[in-house]
Amino acid sequence: MRVFHGALLLALASASVGVAAAQEDAAKTVIASDQLPSGQDVSDAVIELAGWVIAANDNQGYPFAVIDKAAAQVLVFGGDGKLRGAAPGLFGSAVGDHAAPGIAGLALREIPGRDRTTPAGRFVGGYGPSIDAGRVLWVDYDSAVSMHPTASGLPAERRDERLASPTPDDNRVTHGCINVAPTFYEQVVSTTFEKGGVFYILPDKDSMAETFPEFAQAREAAKNDD
Repeated sequence: MRVFHGALLLALASASVGVAAAQEDAAKTVIASDQLPSGQDVSDAVIELAGWVIAANDNQGYPFAVIDKAAAQVLVFGGDGKLRGAAPGLFGSAVGDHAAPGIAGLALREIPGRDRTTPAGRFVGGYGPSIDAGRVLWVDYDSAVSMHPTASGLPAERRDERLASPTPDDNRVTHGCINVAPTFYEQVVSTTFEKGGVFYILPDKDSMAETFPEFAQAREAAKNDD
């Protein structure tokens, strides 16, 4: 166990303007699993969004994740706002921020390549049954997007190798679901989201204002107050 990137902690604290408790929690944060590639930065957008979630209590006390498709990063926070872990993720092979109508009713092999997107936005999810995979962590049930560990049944897709690569360039390979390493899933994801949580997925094409309007309004108001 080691202290996560110090710059991220300080930025999270300062992002939670006027919330002393959030600053104190961020300064003390230690996480169980930091699997991000060495030297890979976390974007300002992720830091600011996570800080706003904590300050505004937008997660309403539930655990939450901030997910950056462009950087292929998954950051997991407890309901107390403390960072539990960070790791690379795999996402839909198609670039886009919306799920195609009716996609939840299709078998994986039936989903056209252009529709294999991981939608962006704020989603309230949790564990529940699926048709063919047992109990899964649904990020967005309506678009059939779940978060699960990489499986060994698709060797041609080299999913484990893609997760282990130092850049996000090869992390777009799924039908839309979010994959993480089995160890990260077991140690961080499954334990944190056992009773559900909130998932914030950053957009590929849409603006942050379109995707998270309340966050954008708060950020603009903070700028005007400076």
